[in-house]
Amino acid sequence: MDTPATPASAPSAAAPPIAVSLVGASGKLGSVVRRLIEASDDYEIHSALGSSSDLSEMDGADLVVDVSHPAVSHDVVSRATRQGINVLVGTSGWHADRIAALRAELRDSDSDAGVLIIPNFSLGSVLGTTLATIAGRFFESIEIIEAHRQSKVDSPSGTAVRTAELIAEARAGLGPVEAPHIDQRARGDRIAGIPVHSLRLRGILAHQSVILGGAGETLTITHDTLDETSYERGILLSLDAARTAVGVTVGLENVLDLGIARA
Repeated sequence: MDTPATPASAPSAAAPPIAVSLVGASGKLGSVVRRLIEASDDYEIHSALGSSSDLSEMDGADLVVDVSHPAVSHDVVSRATRQGINVLVGTSGWHADRIAALRAELRDSDSDAGVLIIPNFSLGSVLGTTLATIAGRFFESIEIIEAHRQSKVDSPSGTAVRTAELIAEARAGLGPVEAPHIDQRARGDRIAGIPVHSLRLRGILAHQSVILGGAGETLTITHDTLDETSYERGILLSLDAARTAVGVTVGLENVLDLGIARA
């Protein structure tokens, strides 16, 4: 279970702004993060890295925000943590095995840097995942359908992977979900034993439905992202929490006070 990351108190008026190196600054999410940093008195841009930038441009920052690409995200995190710089990761592709390897890497190093990994900055999305995690203990059939814009390079999405992993964790001791004919390609990918189906379509920003089936009934928990503004509050909360993060923390649910016990 991840250790909750407690948001740090806001910097005092006399404190200098936190210098942020933003990796993936030209992407859609990167543009949102950059706009929020530039509008804040508490943060300033130390460097803005794109696909042609050298990672050395991060050096000297107070905090690194990685919203780049799954193929380079690990290199970003490794370089930052080796220098003792905390990292906020919004890049997809950080599944359980990769996170476990990162935890081991930090334990074996002399770095005291913290890493906060947020698969989805939307408050509605994290609440949907939390509700699905609670419900997952009461249904034997569970499948996930996620959809994103056609330009998203990875599938399943980091949010869907995180949702499946949390449901499986909550069901520990109950046995695997029913997933018949999972060997057939049309049945989708299988994450933590749960079938996940990915759509990549024009006209969609982000969508996830968790469908849970039981005797004589189904329950569907759906979240739709309609605009990037839905990420803003989660980004600001995560920036604050990432400054004092210790070790590796995963999920916006560990930044928020949900007022409920984890399943």
